[in-house]
Amino acid sequence: MKRFLPWIIGAVVIIGIYSYVKGINNTAVVYEQGINEAWGNVQTSYQRRNDLIGNLVNTVKGAAEFEKSTLTAVIEARAKATSVTVDPTNITPEQLAQFNQAQSGVSSSLSRLLVSVERYPELKANQNFLKLQDELASTENQILTARTRFNEAVKPYNNHIKIFPNSIFAGMFGFKEKPYFEAVVGAEKPVEVQF
Repeated sequence: MKRFLPWIIGAVVIIGIYSYVKGINNTAVVYEQGINEAWGNVQTSYQRRNDLIGNLVNTVKGAAEFEKSTLTAVIEARAKATSVTVDPTNITPEQLAQFNQAQSGVSSSLSRLLVSVERYPELKANQNFLKLQDELASTENQILTARTRFNEAVKPYNNHIKIFPNSIFAGMFGFKEKPYFEAVVGAEKPVEVQF
């Protein structure tokens, strides 16, 4: 029996290390899947806004002799925003910054459009326009919520892969820190609209 004791201890240690490393990997995978789900919700919210913008632009076009430059800016910003794609499994701070920049272009041009509408009383009374405006406001809230939930999903993942000794094994398994959504530079200032 004494002869097998070192083998038994060795086997228990190996099984313990295996279980610990497996737990690190599996937990990181679960957190990463949560991030992917949260990112999908972010994209869905932005897609809803982009879909609504098309309807809003058509409503505005049909109801008013509107400044073409304002409508063109909204349409171009929307096209640019929909062309930026991010892979949530390999998201980088640069990709997220590019995505944020494209989406802030949409927000900025949309704000200018909605402020410009104030000059058209017949458009403000249009029920289709008012409904679309309400849906856009609701969608902006959904975007904020989705972005917040994405950040909430990133935090436990980043904590898990960065604490020692998890950081050693996480690096070996290819898990990298994920970036957070941050406010776009200049977001603290209100959008200036000049007529």
